[in-house]
Amino acid sequence: MEGDFIKIREWLLPFSWLYGIGVNLRNFCYDVGLLKSHAFHVPVISVGNITVGGTGKTPHVEYLVRLLLPNNNVAVLSRGYKRKTHGFLLADQSTTANDIGDEPYQIKRKFPKVTVAVDKNRVRGINTLTAHDSHIDVVLLDDAFQHRHVKPGINILLVDYHRLIIYDKLLPAGRLREPLKGKNRADIVIITKCPKDLKPMAYRVITKAMDLFPYQQLYFTTFDYDTPQPVFPEDHPEPLDSIQALQHQHVMLLTGIASPRHIKEDLKQAVDCHLTTLDYPDHHHFSPKDVTRINSEFAAMPSPKVIITTEKDAARLSHIEGLSDEVRHHIYILPVRVSFMLEQEDKFNENIKGYVLKNSRNSILAKGKDDHKSEDSHRTGNRPRTISFRNN
Repeated sequence: MEGDFIKIREWLLPFSWLYGIGVNLRNFCYDVGLLKSHAFHVPVISVGNITVGGTGKTPHVEYLVRLLLPNNNVAVLSRGYKRKTHGFLLADQSTTANDIGDEPYQIKRKFPKVTVAVDKNRVRGINTLTAHDSHIDVVLLDDAFQHRHVKPGINILLVDYHRLIIYDKLLPAGRLREPLKGKNRADIVIITKCPKDLKPMAYRVITKAMDLFPYQQLYFTTFDYDTPQPVFPEDHPEPLDSIQALQHQHVMLLTGIASPRHIKEDLKQAVDCHLTTLDYPDHHHFSPKDVTRINSEFAAMPSPKVIITTEKDAARLSHIEGLSDEVRHHIYILPVRVSFMLEQEDKFNENIKGYVLKNSRNSILAKGKDDHKSEDSHRTGNRPRTISFRNN
């Protein structure tokens, strides 16, 4: 059921109250203009959450990439969490997960034509991206809902069905990064990781409980799993035709993500397999000790056997040394795709594509000439024109 992964640590609620004071003060400063948000004359779409842990940000960013890439020059800007570099960095084909982080690396590997960059300072990152390539049509911001220095044209808030924010509490008692009213900044709210058999009554209950404003749109998505792919294709592993190939096998699920419980339950429901789990913290960098453990635990498993990992984990695993030949021959990625429920996909797609088309740089520059605006009016800091989804 919804919210079934939530666990509140009641004894920490006083600290959550103190944390909330700080977060509310920061948001107030942005709301009244004491701290500035910067708008841009290139469409900017932010995808993020207000909770700690995975809500499916990267699969949803990839959905937007697939949607926009055929007709647009798409750029993805991320913080590059736990990367070993600093400042702005533009990815190329030689860039590693250590350089830009596992999630940006995953996107660049899957979509080589997409411009991928990382910068903790998103304003600087967008300015550098657009200066580097004047033909960028849209910038997708990964995990930037709290990064209020940027004022996106569309703000997409992701909410995990299993950790609905309406039932959660602020850090450290719960996993909310900011109070529930932070959801009011979203133009689009997506309830992610929904069960495929979600009943109509559940949709109505969640819709009412989320208590959104009329300008906000609510969507529901679920995950589909594609054919498992080898992490080391050069080692010629045995092919897997589909996830059903895991039937009756001994499966080691190897993860270093924030919320592995969802994929565990999906695997159990999808196939009848003997599941062993090896969980590490989110964005975990695998050490030689970890490699030894992976090798030994897999060697001890009876055949037939296989290792399943996530795309994000594969970004790090593919570069580590010391994995045994047996592990390299039997480790597969389980790719994830987002699917919209309630036949909402066309509506979502039309809203996103319409926003990008209407607010493309060429359209805005043309309108600027018609309005006889000054050439430097697009610069941040000069009261930039706000590209607002709410006005579309």
